[in-house]
Amino acid sequence: MKGFNFIFRQLCFHFVLLFFVPALAQERYVDSLFADVGIQTFNYSDTLQLDVYSPKNDKITDRPLLLLVHGGGFAIGKRDNPLEKKFSTTLAKKGYVTASMSYRLTRKGKSFSCDCPADEKLETFKLVTEDVLNATNYLIKNATSIKFNPDKIILVGSSAGAEAVLNTVYMRYHRDFRQLPYGEPYFAGVVSFAGAVLNVEYITKKNAVPALLFHGAKDRLVPFGTAPHHFCDDSTPGFLPLDGSKTIAEKLTELNVPFQLYHDPKGNHDWANIAYDYTDEVAHFVKAIILNGQQEKSTITITSNPQG
Repeated sequence: MKGFNFIFRQLCFHFVLLFFVPALAQERYVDSLFADVGIQTFNYSDTLQLDVYSPKNDKITDRPLLLLVHGGGFAIGKRDNPLEKKFSTTLAKKGYVTASMSYRLTRKGKSFSCDCPADEKLETFKLVTEDVLNATNYLIKNATSIKFNPDKIILVGSSAGAEAVLNTVYMRYHRDFRQLPYGEPYFAGVVSFAGAVLNVEYITKKNAVPALLFHGAKDRLVPFGTAPHHFCDDSTPGFLPLDGSKTIAEKLTELNVPFQLYHDPKGNHDWANIAYDYTDEVAHFVKAIILNGQQEKSTITITSNPQG
């Protein structure tokens, strides 16, 4: 009988190890810890809205916030499309506050290609940055009720949204951006799905923050390196040189600022959508580099097969 009791206790012990220890080992901001997510919608400027996703029954009040800017060529797209909703919900389940914002679609019904004059493209970039800053300022004013840390705001964007967040963070001292409603404290990092900036020379020690970059080297809309927007010929009205993910990473290396560049040698602009599946990589980047201060600078080669 004693032998039976011993064996029974051992089996119970191993049962506890098998089923409960992994749960105890789960890590906030990396693993999915919350089953339910609440969504609140706010008007942050006139008719423009943002949706705030946060885990239910979470007692932490100084959580990082990820502000997502959707893509669509500044003409289409919505803050609550399926990709944006899934991404925001998945990150909220890990313990983050996420917000997905609308912005003025100034190119709706208009071209944004090589027949669109460069000065109109520049104005488009500037206006969406103004909206991103207005949304950020609104969130900061309500940080206590939303329960996030205003020192830990990370911008995330896809395609046009990636151009928007990169320009917002890195073009602060550009002549066309410096009069916009910037404030302090501001952004702790930036995540870009197939984006570019106007000119990396405006990235300095004063405004350089850690970056997570996803890009396909064969992207013919937004350059991976340095090339004109939409690869327009210099004889066209829409000729506007941009610096893509590779050039941004090179600049951050020069400034000794942490970054991760996920690079698909055969990939195209599809990475603007594929990267939405890389929520684990986004979470690890924020936790390791932004929250824990790791000084990583790395380029990772990936393929166009989305994760499950």
